[in-house]
Amino acid sequence: MSLVTRRRGLSVRAKLTLSYAGFLTLAGALLLAVVYLFLLRYVPEGQISTSGGHVPNRSDLERAFEPRAALVLLFLMLLGLVGGWFLAGLMLAPLNRINEVVRRVSEGSLSDRAQLPGARDEFRDLADGFDAMLDRLERQVEEQRRFAANASHELRTPLAISQTMLEVARADPARDVDVLVDRLQDLNKRAVALTEALLLLARADGGAFEVEPVDLSLLADQAVETLQSLAEQHGVEVSVIGGQACTSGSPALLQQLAVNLVHNAIVHNLPSGGTVIVRTYADAARAALIVENSGEVIEPALAATLIEPFQRGAQRVRTAGHSGTGLGLAIAQGIVRAHSGTLVLTPRSGGGLMAAVRLPAAS
Repeated sequence: MSLVTRRRGLSVRAKLTLSYAGFLTLAGALLLAVVYLFLLRYVPEGQISTSGGHVPNRSDLERAFEPRAALVLLFLMLLGLVGGWFLAGLMLAPLNRINEVVRRVSEGSLSDRAQLPGARDEFRDLADGFDAMLDRLERQVEEQRRFAANASHELRTPLAISQTMLEVARADPARDVDVLVDRLQDLNKRAVALTEALLLLARADGGAFEVEPVDLSLLADQAVETLQSLAEQHGVEVSVIGGQACTSGSPALLQQLAVNLVHNAIVHNLPSGGTVIVRTYADAARAALIVENSGEVIEPALAATLIEPFQRGAQRVRTAGHSGTGLGLAIAQGIVRAHSGTLVLTPRSGGGLMAAVRLPAAS
């Protein structure tokens, strides 16, 4: 969206100053009018007979009153202009401070904050809301920068490996073309999977989806059914327990959430054997999907980083035939965040991990 071009007008301080001066002058004019109309009306016109000295009549009082009234109005106007200018400056000082921060932020300095001192009022509420918005914006920009750097690195790796393999094959007269094609196909699959994961994560973070009623228990059943062959291949027993857990959101994204969590629990299980338990439940406020898997003991500090993109975890088991993109839990976190929920990873005492998703219950 292009910026609106506006002609330069009076500043807010000038407008407030003119308003103060106009109001003060009008109040003075009304007061003088009251004096003029309601007091002078009782003074008779013409010569007033008296036994003493000369008594001024209405005309005499009017000639004496009108010039002085004009001077009073002029004084009130000047007082309003001068006093209004300083009062407006004092009142607009917090707004000017916020505007200065906005100018620096527009130039790229996201670390600036207004931080207005003093008791709470409209300007302080505006400044606090603006500072909170900048905090969120700075965190999001930092996450995007880190994510872009990691993504570019991850996408560069398969391309570099492909180039190296082609150069080696070209220099080797006795090269096996079939082996080369198989390896290149594996690398291509990984690059495609990584690209699709990045697009899905961007879609989840963007929140561009239609909201429908969704039952997490049905999604859990479908995810387990989809990944049953993978679980059998790795010798992992998967079970689903619990009842209905209705929420609102995108069925496609929430299905991907369930698949990612169950897939993550299967491939990061024990080298042979192991269990995965998928539970769903709901209460008045939340619908929950919990996936637990056995496996090696995971440190709590490591578990907190597994949601970050491309963080596979040094202690996690890399199973045969699974290279992974490092985006499974990051995508899950993005989907949960887009649905106003929470995703908490907790190491199990006996080894393995528990991923607990809690979403707002459907109304």
